[in-house]
Amino acid sequence: MSPRQGREGEEKGRGEVDDVVAVIPARYGSTRLPGKPLLDLGGTPLIVHVVRCAAAVRGIDRVLVATDDERIAAVVEAAGGEAMMTSPDHRTGTDRLAEVASRIDAGILINLQGDEPFIAPETIEAALAPLLADPSLVMSTTSEPIGAIEDLLSPHVVKVVTDPAGFALYFSRQPIPFPRAAVLDHGSLPAALAATPELLSRYRKHSGLYVYRREFLLAFASWATTPLESLEALEQLRALEHGVRIRVVPVGHRSIGVDTPEDLDRVRQQLAASSHGAP
Repeated sequence: MSPRQGREGEEKGRGEVDDVVAVIPARYGSTRLPGKPLLDLGGTPLIVHVVRCAAAVRGIDRVLVATDDERIAAVVEAAGGEAMMTSPDHRTGTDRLAEVASRIDAGILINLQGDEPFIAPETIEAALAPLLADPSLVMSTTSEPIGAIEDLLSPHVVKVVTDPAGFALYFSRQPIPFPRAAVLDHGSLPAALAATPELLSRYRKHSGLYVYRREFLLAFASWATTPLESLEALEQLRALEHGVRIRVVPVGHRSIGVDTPEDLDRVRQQLAASSHGAP
């Protein structure tokens, strides 16, 4: 048994409760970017950037990288972070998060994407705030502006609409809501957006980070896949289909995920620009 595995076996017996734990699921395999968590960004592995962002958030008691790969765990620990080995059989990051939740004592868990190296600590704090303020809430997330037509039209960018109180009505890979009058006037959605760019302000991107109460997370991960979730390939729809209220907090910061070689180039360019003092 390795030292890390020994520590993990003692998690439940350590007699401590971390009220808020940030968990960053990370696996080595990636169709478009193999070994993505270890990709170099300005001399630092991508996953370490995410760990440092989480560590800068007020209100988080512990940051964990949940992985099934010893290489990722070793890099995280070498940088001073904490890693937990998890099953290689998990289908989703939520399933990996639920395994962590079953092994530690925590009131609230934050699921952070391991491929967003520049997520703003303020965004994470905004997502956490509703559950800290309202004991009746079990799940929250954030939304951000969409600034480009190609992002709105991309199925890789998830859109969200909310009610007046800020609770999610629906998430989709398609542009929602549909601007019917503008499309009738201009013949198509792309044409309508090009002719009336102010339409973009009506749309919000789902940021892709979640905050859960531990008990709810464990229940949520045990539920079967639902019809809408299956159609859109979006796990959060499983919660909506079960009648769960998801609080969506609007934030101004635009996140950049690394999912393709083009994304990687863009992030590296941003990092290079910031290191040279560019605005």
